Amino acid sequence: MPALSPTMEEGGITKWLVKPGDKVKAGDIIAEIETDKAIMELESALDCKIKSILVAEGSTQIKVNTPIAELDLGNTSTNISPTSRGLKKDSEIQSNIVSSKDAEITPHQVSIRKEPQLTVRETIRDAIAEEMRRDETVFLMGEEVAEYQGAYKVSQGLLEEFGEERIIDTPITEHGFTGLAAGAAFAGLKPIVEFMTFNFSMQAMDQIINTCAKTLYMSGGQMNCPIVFRGPNGAASQVAAQHSQDLAPWFASVPGLKVIQPFSASDAKGLLKTAIRDPNPVIFLENEILYNEPLASSSIEEGLVPFGKARILKHGSDVTLVSYGIGIKHALQAIPLAEKEGISIELIDLRSLRPLDYNSVFSSVKKT
Repeated sequence: MPALSPTMEEGGITKWLVKPGDKVKAGDIIAEIETDKAIMELESALDCKIKSILVAEGSTQIKVNTPIAELDLGNTSTNISPTSRGLKKDSEIQSNIVSSKDAEITPHQVSIRKEPQLTVRETIRDAIAEEMRRDETVFLMGEEVAEYQGAYKVSQGLLEEFGEERIIDTPITEHGFTGLAAGAAFAGLKPIVEFMTFNFSMQAMDQIINTCAKTLYMSGGQMNCPIVFRGPNGAASQVAAQHSQDLAPWFASVPGLKVIQPFSASDAKGLLKTAIRDPNPVIFLENEILYNEPLASSSIEEGLVPFGKARILKHGSDVTLVSYGIGIKHALQAIPLAEKEGISIELIDLRSLRPLDYNSVFSSVKKT
């Protein structure tokens, strides 16, 4: 059973659109999968033949990672891998190949995978928890952040530890709960506002810009607004144009806002802790596709990561490549291709879009 969203734990097979013996190409729709939110189409990731159906249509409550069909790749067989859609690398395909003995899988048998120790999702949660333990004025609010543990499960376990007075579910009205958070910030509290997606923050632009961002200037520096707005931003998986916008440049053009978009799990934690302690509004942009990115090393720095300091991820001499957020992931994938052509690339992760580390960029460009 494929995970068709970051929070999906189980699903049902509404309809099989193929049968044993059918040949399919990568991208062909082979089944309709029902989740708790919608019915979605499942595409084949490979050119293959359907060898057998392991779970009948109409079945429900099938746990994610349960093998649902067996594919014939020619010389080998493999069960449909649930972890991603689209074409896989050869190494990923080989990791899913099973022997004829292994292929005798009963319906609803779960394939267990070892999860990374920490991911971006977990380091964001840990940053929130640590700051809430440190400062009792910090609280989290937003749609489904408490009982449901967040649309992307970022707030797992927080309701149990801090209770409903500090982990607050809100109505589906962004302009309303953003205004409440602004008032709380003016009164001395430190709200963390989660938007289910930053696309929905457009409903609250008046509060974010005219109230939160401008008050420090309008009060002559006498009134602060310690508030963090956080949630997924930019390109996502299987969503339409209204849920895929990158609002980073928009927010970065607004005086009074600090705008942060981390790539790594370590930076996500350190930058969010810095954001929560900042006396004025911070836009903390995450990315749905990066939530499962594992921590690059076995340890994580517990300290704060300062705003306005870019990080050079790779030194080079020919070209300077500057990006942030999920763009860094794409850049890291592109660099080996450039190196095959003899091009040495220096990669800079901005991390902070406002303030922007111009000096690091200019120094790199002068060198390359």
